[in-house]
Amino acid sequence: MKANGEASEKEKLKTPSSDKVREHLANERTYLAWMRTGISLMGFGVVIVRLRLLRPPLAPQSPGHGWKLGLAFSLVGLLTVMLSTQHYLVVRRDIDEDSYKPADRLVIISSLAVMFLGIGVVYYVFTMPLDSLNTVIVE
Repeated sequence: MKANGEASEKEKLKTPSSDKVREHLANERTYLAWMRTGISLMGFGVVIVRLRLLRPPLAPQSPGHGWKLGLAFSLVGLLTVMLSTQHYLVVRRDIDEDSYKPADRLVIISSLAVMFLGIGVVYYVFTMPLDSLNTVIVE
């Protein structure tokens, strides 16, 4: 009887509880949300650079500073992907060890990064010369 009881305890230890499974699935959903955010930031960076290149034919052909903003978005997106992967692995280990404590650092860092990028977009939009947008092509 004791051997049978020990076997069932080992089986219980091998099969994760539904609570642990739920926590791991929530961690994975959060990770995927962070990945989507990172990919969106990188894509938005590319769009900013491409839109800066699409200007009326008579507009000045200087590259301007739009590429810097696009590069910043792309780099923050890449950093988001890297940090979210690291965070996912740490949370996964903490869930398995029953020692998870929510980290505020990643939330604060990402909020500051998006806030500064937003300020960059607002600055970029309001400092772009309007005369290049009102150019009329005469044939």
